[in-house]
Amino acid sequence: MKRSHTCGELNRAHLGQEVRLSGWVHRIRDHGGVFFIDLRDRYGLTQIVLNPQLSPEAHTSGARLRPEFVISAWGAVTERPEGTVNPKLPTGEIEVKVNRLEILSESKTPPFPIADDVRVNEEIRLRYRYLDLRRPRMLSNLTLRHKVVLAARNYLSQEGFLEVETPILTKSTPEGARDYLVPSRLEPGSFYALPQSPQLLKQLLMVAGIDKYFQICRCFRDEDLRADRQPEFTQIDIEMSFAEQDDVFRLVEEMMRACFKAGLGLEIETPFPRMSYPDALDNYGADKPDTRYGFLIHDVSDLARQSAYKVFRSVIEEGGVVKAIRLPGCARYSRKNIDDLAAFASAFGAKGLSYIKVGEGDVASPLAKFFQPSVLQTIVRELEAEKDDLLILTAGQKRKVNESLGAVRTKVAAEEGLIPDGQFSLLWVVDFPLFSYNEEEQRFESEHHPFTSPAEEDLALLDTDPLNVRSASYDLVLNGVEVGSGSVRIHNAEIQKKVFRLLNLTEEEINDRFGFFTDALQYGTPPHAGIAPGLDRIIRIMCGADSIRDVIAFPKTQKASDLMTGSPSSVSDRQLKELYLKTVK
Repeated sequence: MKRSHTCGELNRAHLGQEVRLSGWVHRIRDHGGVFFIDLRDRYGLTQIVLNPQLSPEAHTSGARLRPEFVISAWGAVTERPEGTVNPKLPTGEIEVKVNRLEILSESKTPPFPIADDVRVNEEIRLRYRYLDLRRPRMLSNLTLRHKVVLAARNYLSQEGFLEVETPILTKSTPEGARDYLVPSRLEPGSFYALPQSPQLLKQLLMVAGIDKYFQICRCFRDEDLRADRQPEFTQIDIEMSFAEQDDVFRLVEEMMRACFKAGLGLEIETPFPRMSYPDALDNYGADKPDTRYGFLIHDVSDLARQSAYKVFRSVIEEGGVVKAIRLPGCARYSRKNIDDLAAFASAFGAKGLSYIKVGEGDVASPLAKFFQPSVLQTIVRELEAEKDDLLILTAGQKRKVNESLGAVRTKVAAEEGLIPDGQFSLLWVVDFPLFSYNEEEQRFESEHHPFTSPAEEDLALLDTDPLNVRSASYDLVLNGVEVGSGSVRIHNAEIQKKVFRLLNLTEEEINDRFGFFTDALQYGTPPHAGIAPGLDRIIRIMCGADSIRDVIAFPKTQKASDLMTGSPSSVSDRQLKELYLKTVK
């Protein structure tokens, strides 16, 4: 190989050795005609020295060097002179006195410095992604990703799971997001779909008797993108037969322990707390609560009913609620600050915010003229408010009140620095409803997906009250982000067809889209359950990155384009003709 050691390997133990290093020129310093060069590879930095008295030829070659040139250097490992040691580097006590140098590849001037402390427009970073990935932070992110994947793979293998690959070209069975479609050349007018997940395929592996399956798999969804979404993403797909919810929980908890230990050297506590879907909405205003910080949402409807405030009373009489949240240390907020919060909350359905500022034994609030002082003090006590806290109240239908106060809670916690650094809060959210109702389309929709089993005790309600049927589904939440979703699956063909019918699918649609699957369920299907933790989201949170684009080697933009390769792109008329396609503008 073109090196004897890496650029992060040498130390005092190597003094006097003749070595060969290869890497990228990171930085060049000219001290009186002697060149000091920081040579970089993915393992670290080593200082090499080009002295004309030691090797005129190497020094002459060194005069041509520029940042990001790729070079190979031979020389002896020596101790750095007193006062020049760099304690921040593992190689900071030594340097290599070069006696021979070879330029392996030259580089144009990069569009941005290869360093973490430089602000670079993300479009430029994505356009030159191969340069962006040279930066230490990006390299660290990908290294962490590798460690986590390896830990997950090793753990699941030790638990008897088989890693089985499933097809990328499969049948379109739209259940949520749009499919990416691939036209078939051999069957004109027919299309494959790229899998949104291997859901049906992994269930068929359970029918096949595989028993325990996993896959580090790519998934594809043609949907609008956000910071935590990509058109193609990776999940740790898991399915197991003869398993119930608790079996999945135990498995995933131990797998996550292994991943955090391997990736960050952290011991996380198990078992993870569990929270019901109704409790999550009522107390945190979200079905993926961030439990790293407190100030929960409180129902103060009974106290508001005692007031003379007509807005509150009328909402309660119409079946709504009045709820409040404590914002620690925010009594200093001006009226404009509170109006800005109200404008923010309105996007989540709030029709206005009221407030109470807590002082030293007293309160200040526009509500004071409508409430007895003792009632206001009771609200303060129930919310465990202290001096300088701000209480925010709003009234309306329960769901909108929860969502708006939950959004305020999250926004203020971030802006006020109330979220602890370096803390990881994992929990399970359970007892989701099986269906939601789409008012616009006047039909039921799956809250999770249509292959989720109803809670066993709620099976009878499928015929009489579908909206009150709970599902055997569960979400894994990390720091307020859903990082995994799973469920006990339907393994009975008749129940599966009944769920399809409730979702407004005709018999013809059921047979066309899912006939192969419902047929398979009639050939001895074991009870089974699974989950699919999202690798990209988990790694983003572990790294502290702002976007999953920072933990994917070659991501797409928010418009689903690849700025580096220029995709998506047009294709030739010949290619379109072979596929019996025609573009329409």
